[in-house]
Amino acid sequence: MPISFEKVGFTYSKGTPYEYVALKDVNLDIQEGKMTAIIGQTGSGKSTLVQHLNALLLPGEGTVNVLGRTITAGSKPKGLKSLRGDVGLVFQFPEYQLFEETVLKDVAFGPRNFGVGEQDALAKARVALRMVGLPEDCFEKSPLELSGGQKRRVAIAGILAMDPKVLVLDEPTAGLDPSGTVSMMRLFRQLNQKHGKTILVVTHDMEQVFHYCDRVVVVADGSILCHMDVKDFFSDSSRCTAMNILPPAFIRTKDALREAGFDIPGNVSNEEELAKCIARQVKKNG
Repeated sequence: MPISFEKVGFTYSKGTPYEYVALKDVNLDIQEGKMTAIIGQTGSGKSTLVQHLNALLLPGEGTVNVLGRTITAGSKPKGLKSLRGDVGLVFQFPEYQLFEETVLKDVAFGPRNFGVGEQDALAKARVALRMVGLPEDCFEKSPLELSGGQKRRVAIAGILAMDPKVLVLDEPTAGLDPSGTVSMMRLFRQLNQKHGKTILVVTHDMEQVFHYCDRVVVVADGSILCHMDVKDFFSDSSRCTAMNILPPAFIRTKDALREAGFDIPGNVSNEEELAKCIARQVKKNG
């Protein structure tokens, strides 16, 4: 079933002095079963775009197709509850999702809301909390007592507990330390590769895009600037430069080596291959 945007436009506060056009004539097909990065400058429309996927925002123009549901501008959408069960959205600010008196109850709320019995919902919540690496001594705490990084883990667990088909993550590693960031991105990749989840990640971190994602969508001024395979996107660093995007460290290293006179083929795609390539040339040239 397709996930697509067809000529979608969206304007905040339309008809007021605060009117702001956030999306303009967006056409986009998102591949199911892939991990797709949504990137772009602050204010480009990334968050507005992904909030259309579970109808938190409705298109002012055009049509959004998500897992067999069609949401058309000017028409009242149907089946929103089931859509939001299939498409889980983790907000950029986790406080927006946390409201129960304990962490465990907060994460169990989603499954309960979709008809899961109390004990089964709590069991799902415990599994999800362990998946995101939150220690059990936090389960009975108030979400408001937690650190920023812990709150983010709880918000992600609350969505995972519902077992959505599509997982939409808006800056999911903000507030996490480097180790926590790596473990979280590995979890998302595992959910994608082993469990077949379609995952969209809104991020400013090109290292995450390069190392974990399959596809990349660049949003600029409310429009889709490009949509392509991650390897192809980073194959030419001048493309990133033209879009004011800092390439990943690996790509910058390859560029620096070429400037220093090394012959680095375009198909060298990881650090091990790069090291072998350098070693061969150093040995050959003494």
